[in-house]
Amino acid sequence: MRVAIVTFDGFNELDSFVALALLNRVKGWRAGICGPGAAVTSMNGVRVDVQQSLEFAGEADVVLIGSGVRTREVISDAKLMARLRLDPARQIIGAQCSGALLLGTLGLLEDVPVCTDVTSKPWVVATGAQVVEAPFHATGNVATAGGCMAAHYLSAWAIARGAGEAAARDVIDYVAPVGEKAETVARVMGVVAPFLPVAVPA
Repeated sequence: MRVAIVTFDGFNELDSFVALALLNRVKGWRAGICGPGAAVTSMNGVRVDVQQSLEFAGEADVVLIGSGVRTREVISDAKLMARLRLDPARQIIGAQCSGALLLGTLGLLEDVPVCTDVTSKPWVVATGAQVVEAPFHATGNVATAGGCMAAHYLSAWAIARGAGEAAARDVIDYVAPVGEKAETVARVMGVVAPFLPVAVPA
């Protein structure tokens, strides 16, 4: 599976790096930072080389969009947004915090509950989106998460959708704090499980 972690200047390190680390733990998956130029600089000044162009997001199997302090600038840049072409019919797509603004601008959040962070909430509400007080929500192939520490929910959901619940549990178990593994897996999977397809008995 090819995974695009869509990242712009001013990005929140937790969103992009947590997703990058977790999704690359899935056997056969390759996640990379995907951006509009040769490099992106985080909200705290961390400069990172981009591994894939922004256009790669249109080819990837999984696309996760993080938040950042410049998201409103991004969505107001028509030329930049035109480079981002997503298709929920064939892609697993998720956004965290202000990343929901990008999905909304692309028309992917119409008439569905949306999760975002406290700071981004007024801007997301202004788009007409139905914001809910929850860390995670998914409708079909599109999901949103709210809060920096919700990155593991978004990642676990994407892994479960693309590689199965067992793979998601294995990844969360591996990164969970020692002595808290069972409860961490149970909590994370308890949040995302209601939004996974129901398995049909053989």
